[in-house]
Amino acid sequence: MTDLAHVASGFPVVGVVGGGQLARMMQQPAIALGVGLRVLATSIEESAAQAVRDVRIGRHDDLDDLRAFADGCDVITFDHEHVPPLFLKALEDDGVAVRPGGRSLVHAQDKLIMREALTAAGVPCPLWAEVETPSDVAEFAERAGWPVVLKTSRGGYDGRGVWVLDDLEAVHDLMTSTTLAGGARWLAEERVDFVQELSAQVARSPHGQAVAYPVVRTVQTNGICTEVVSPAPGLTDDEIVAAQHAALTVAQALDVVGMLAVEMFETRDGRVLVNELAMRPHNSGHWSIEGAVTSQFENHLRAVLDLPLGSPSLVAPYAVMVNVLGGDKGDLYRAYLHCMARDPGLKIHMYGKEVRAGRKLGHVTVVGDDLDDLLARAHHAADYLTGVIDE
Repeated sequence: MTDLAHVASGFPVVGVVGGGQLARMMQQPAIALGVGLRVLATSIEESAAQAVRDVRIGRHDDLDDLRAFADGCDVITFDHEHVPPLFLKALEDDGVAVRPGGRSLVHAQDKLIMREALTAAGVPCPLWAEVETPSDVAEFAERAGWPVVLKTSRGGYDGRGVWVLDDLEAVHDLMTSTTLAGGARWLAEERVDFVQELSAQVARSPHGQAVAYPVVRTVQTNGICTEVVSPAPGLTDDEIVAAQHAALTVAQALDVVGMLAVEMFETRDGRVLVNELAMRPHNSGHWSIEGAVTSQFENHLRAVLDLPLGSPSLVAPYAVMVNVLGGDKGDLYRAYLHCMARDPGLKIHMYGKEVRAGRKLGHVTVVGDDLDDLLARAHHAADYLTGVIDE
């Protein structure tokens, strides 16, 4: 096969396992940095495969495919967390630079392993316990109260694998009717009484340099992130420091290389508690493409290549990102005419996906100094593109 990832002499090639929109959005900073980008996708129709020149077709859960893909790459990183841990170890044993490494990534793959590690590192978490039976959940609820949040330790994302249960009968019905995927266990957590959901992102390099992005507010709808505001409004200085300190502590304790998103709750009593982790660029950081000096995608590439990290500072007082989800409108391209003409300052990013209800099709971003105006503009554009409004 011709090496499609040819780059200027001395410049490295980054291999990204996964062909989704996160890999797609690494392409532009890779061009600016002059590094090669290779993507492992399951189909040429995947989001990143439409935009990246060097695409290899294969599966993330096939070791032979992974080894063939890694051949010729200087470093391997990820668009998702679903590569089997044993395969990550095999690649590392082969001498492949895998970043983040398998011993780090397992904490984003398994929520129980994550909770154990964060608790050991002194990072504030909700009350939690591993449970095996409804009786275990009942015992946990005596400490945490009802309702209880029940999660599968592996395989859940965007609200999948997470249930809020009001009583023991609901727990019994769920646990007896659900077959856990291989290696997954049950995790019970308290339902946190929160003011807002937050995300604290950091980038960290192999030699330990780290930078912290502004703490952002995220809004979840049916388990899917729909809005991000950077910086999060209403936080005290102490809460900002606590959130960024927690994220930096997690990155160091788990030896994360690349981008790390630490999703959190701001509680009504002023605490910041860690909810979940993602060791890759994250939906809560898409605002940074236009809103930060260095986007999360550029800093992810810099970090996995062990280059000096760029500034994560905002370029304006606020940045607002709203996701475009699949709705009734099928012809998204024609909707550009209205959105672009109405708001020349709006930035639209589409992921090349076919329309499906509730699917993340793209996002819009605006930056400026009037938060209310930015929110109105971003939501108008996303709603128009989705088909919620027609004017």
